[in-house]
Amino acid sequence: MLIATAVVAILVVVSHVLLSRVTDADAHDLARTRAEAVAANVSVKGGRVVLTENSSEALDEVAWVYADGRLIDGDVPPSVVGRVEELADSGRSQTATVGDYLLFARPVPTGGHHVMVIVRVDLTPYETSEQRSLTLSLVLGGLTILLAGGVAHLVVHRALRVVHEMAALADDWGHHEPGRRFNLGAPRDEFGELGQTLDRLLERVDNALADERRLTDEIAHELRTPLTVLRGEAQLAQLSGEPVVPEVVLSEVDRLNAAVTTILRAARARTEEGTRCDLRSAARQAIGSRAVEVAFPAKVEVALAPDVAVSLLSPLLENSLRHAKSRVWITARSQGEAIVVDVLDDGPGFDPAEVDRVFEAGVTGGGGYGLGLPVVRRIAASAGVEVRAIADGRGHVQVTLPAAKAAT
Repeated sequence: MLIATAVVAILVVVSHVLLSRVTDADAHDLARTRAEAVAANVSVKGGRVVLTENSSEALDEVAWVYADGRLIDGDVPPSVVGRVEELADSGRSQTATVGDYLLFARPVPTGGHHVMVIVRVDLTPYETSEQRSLTLSLVLGGLTILLAGGVAHLVVHRALRVVHEMAALADDWGHHEPGRRFNLGAPRDEFGELGQTLDRLLERVDNALADERRLTDEIAHELRTPLTVLRGEAQLAQLSGEPVVPEVVLSEVDRLNAAVTTILRAARARTEEGTRCDLRSAARQAIGSRAVEVAFPAKVEVALAPDVAVSLLSPLLENSLRHAKSRVWITARSQGEAIVVDVLDDGPGFDPAEVDRVFEAGVTGGGGYGLGLPVVRRIAASAGVEVRAIADGRGHVQVTLPAAKAAT
């Protein structure tokens, strides 16, 4: 509406200015034509300046002839007589405006006489034409603005209706059918871009829901083993009449507590800027009293909190010890701005067909202890760490940790 108003205003002003110039030019042309017609009838007879042909009373009202300062033809109205006499005495061609009239003075060359022809043109018809044209332009401009506003309203309303419908569909799919997508292909217009953006949003919603389901599965998977042990001990004590061994109960409760604590830490883990820890100390803490060989550089620091590093390495070591034949070892090396840690064992290793799924809950078997590879994946994802299984004929999990920046 504002753009249409500005354009119409400019057009109205420009058209009015152009029309004013055209009407002014027409009025001056009419005055010159009338003055030339009168001047053609001026002649000198017997030493006197006379008008040879002028029998029109109407012409006497709009044209006057002065010779040597005297009016020799025409009747000058009292309202313009002063200005007409000034033009007659000027002796040169010029125009003047008096009220609603245009006065034009034209000298007539005659032998020895000072002759001036002065004509009058009524500007009222021209001004009336300009006013009517301006009024018509304003009316048409107003209608144009209203029409532009109506068209803009309809177009924008239709466009926004599509947007609202797409947003409503995306919202409904996010709650009930997170797998649905618009799938509009490569965007060719704004609606295609909107569909692509909503598809990405739905993908994030779907991933968040899947992550929530995975967290639930991991909690159930990791808590099932200690709960099963506790239940078995309780049933055995019930059948035998012997009391439950406290050490077993305490051990399994500790495992439950460790599982819950680590899973929740993994769900909330965020690496803060400036966080660092000594990887050798974290590895020693994760190993504890277990038989694991360590081949680390003299000093290696990573940009992780110590408890996160321990929670990340401990399940990997547990998994290797569970499947190793006789040997488990862990190495570390620098690789650019990262520290690559390899947890290895001489067990059968991973099946190449399952190597991409070993971090999914319930995929890996075994009845050992520990939190399992699914929790490792969750901790790694939360801390911005890359972890992957390598199928090279032995147990091999590689973890890429961010190296701590040197202190300045």
